[in-house]
Amino acid sequence: MRTRAELDLNQFLPYRLNNLADRISQALETLYAESYALNIAQWRVLAWLSHCDDLTAKKVCAYTNMDKARVSRAIQSLEDRGLIIRTPSQQDQRQHDLQLTDAGQALLNKLVPEAQAWEAQLVETLSVSEYRDLLHTMGKLERQLDRLG
Repeated sequence: MRTRAELDLNQFLPYRLNNLADRISQALETLYAESYALNIAQWRVLAWLSHCDDLTAKKVCAYTNMDKARVSRAIQSLEDRGLIIRTPSQQDQRQHDLQLTDAGQALLNKLVPEAQAWEAQLVETLSVSEYRDLLHTMGKLERQLDRLG
């Protein structure tokens, strides 16, 4: 008789983390879509622009782990709405530097506090030490993934 390998996904860390991340992203996307007509990709571009002075589409792809087409669509949409501008890069004419417009900054000034308040509600079930430990553990797993390639 052949033994069948079984995997309980509810006890499998990659599945649980992915499921949690998807649920969090979907909840946030609802907030962004209803209030600001933004999707996740657009929000991520704006969020990186909020604290990064030197940003290109290529860097957004690397920082967010989103594919080039998704990032390109997000950037085009944000540019069409007047929230960001693209200018040819001084270092590489094949790339464009991304910058927030005044309208983009004004939007972030409203959106960021709401996102932070939402995050605070999500993690209020954790103690301060549990939250710190969670971030520490996530960092350890990220570094291990880097080592594993």
